[in-house]
Amino acid sequence: MHEAIDMALEEAKDQMEKALERLAGELRKVRAGKAHPSMLEGVKLDYYGTLTPISQVANVNTTDARTIIVQPWEKTMLDDIAAGIINANLGLNPMNNGEVLIINVPPLTEERRIELSKRARGEGESARVSIRNARKDANDLLKSAKDEGLSEDMQKTGEGQVQDLTNKFIAKVEEMLSAKEADIMTI
Repeated sequence: MHEAIDMALEEAKDQMEKALERLAGELRKVRAGKAHPSMLEGVKLDYYGTLTPISQVANVNTTDARTIIVQPWEKTMLDDIAAGIINANLGLNPMNNGEVLIINVPPLTEERRIELSKRARGEGESARVSIRNARKDANDLLKSAKDEGLSEDMQKTGEGQVQDLTNKFIAKVEEMLSAKEADIMTI
């Protein structure tokens, strides 16, 4: 009957790893003062009636630590791409020169750093909630296995292992958040 514990642990681990991957992706979108093409990863725009990621309609590059260049494959898309960037609420203001969009990434103010830090913490809290939900699902699996013949001692052992796994993943979330907050707060 150990396979019930193994199955619950494996399921929980998969869900927790997905939560960490999602957090890493969200933290990449939170800018830390330097221009990077990934800052525009979450930007979607209306492309012939379909919400489309910016990376599918344009090349996004950086020329230096403070400038992003967006070169659309169709010049007619310049205004739509600019609107998508503004609507994404990233604090960026694209300039249209007729050929490309030039985005000067302003240095972060103290107020903006605090705001971004709060946003990062919010993403971290979402990841922690996902990890706790994975723990709950695993514990529910163990309870149903107990109803099917798993001994109470084995169930408690399994729940302890799930809790250890949860603690390990929550520590990873804290580690990622600390690194991102340090990056945001560095001038």
